Amino acid sequence: MDRNLSVNLARVTEAAALASAKYLGKGDKEAADQAAVDAMRRMFDTVDVDGVVVIGEGEMDEAPMLYIGEKIGKRGDDDLKVDIAVDPVDGTTSVANGLPNAISVVAVAPRGCLLHAPDTYMKKIAVGPKAKGAIDIHKSVEENIISVANTLRKSVEDITVVVLDRPRHTELLKEIRRVGARIKLISDGDVLGAISTCFDYTGVDILMGTGGAPEGVIAAVALKCIGGEFQGLLAPLNEEHRLRCIEMGADLDKVYHLDDLAMGDEMSFSATGVSYGELISHS
Repeated sequence: MDRNLSVNLARVTEAAALASAKYLGKGDKEAADQAAVDAMRRMFDTVDVDGVVVIGEGEMDEAPMLYIGEKIGKRGDDDLKVDIAVDPVDGTTSVANGLPNAISVVAVAPRGCLLHAPDTYMKKIAVGPKAKGAIDIHKSVEENIISVANTLRKSVEDITVVVLDRPRHTELLKEIRRVGARIKLISDGDVLGAISTCFDYTGVDILMGTGGAPEGVIAAVALKCIGGEFQGLLAPLNEEHRLRCIEMGADLDKVYHLDDLAMGDEMSFSATGVSYGELISHS
């Protein structure tokens, strides 16, 4: 994808991060998110793309800007037609509480190449390039941890699994601890959690757990750019979510791999820190 587009995407996430950072520690996550949305949209108006938001802030009647289906960019006759996935602030609670690891993210791919993920949950497992091929979402927690440990030539006790700190993960945490692996709990931001598996200095080897399906698509683009691996299974919370998945043509039995979530090889990803983090410093 055009190098100039990659540079411009960095400016988009930087603008959103700077706007949101003004609300660090002020206890207002909605204001922090809205500031990022506004700044991101203004900056996108300067970018030479004909873009459609496939993952954004919600449906048209629920979000004033960057709603799913919205057309953004300069949209000139010769501009590249792209799908755009955005999360103006991945970690709004972290911003509100002045905590680390909140980021602003954008993923872009040619039109039709990003999965239009339903707004529901997704069971996820992700690893970096060195453990690619060692995971299988249908296998047990123990089997996946042992497989990754063997691939990385580590003992199970030296494997670290990053998990969102949510009540729904109580049993998962018990399983990980029973196997003997380490756990890194994060308060928000499983996009960053997935990315962190790709860099040795984070100390993270595997992402496990259930998070938003839209964030899964964004994480998939990042991991595809870096060379990692991601697998996901849609996990609707209730009948309403299940019907929404079916209406969107999603397959509830399908394992979604990188090529299902982000098709092709021409795509770009940008992330800028809103607050200080181990992986990405703040802007």
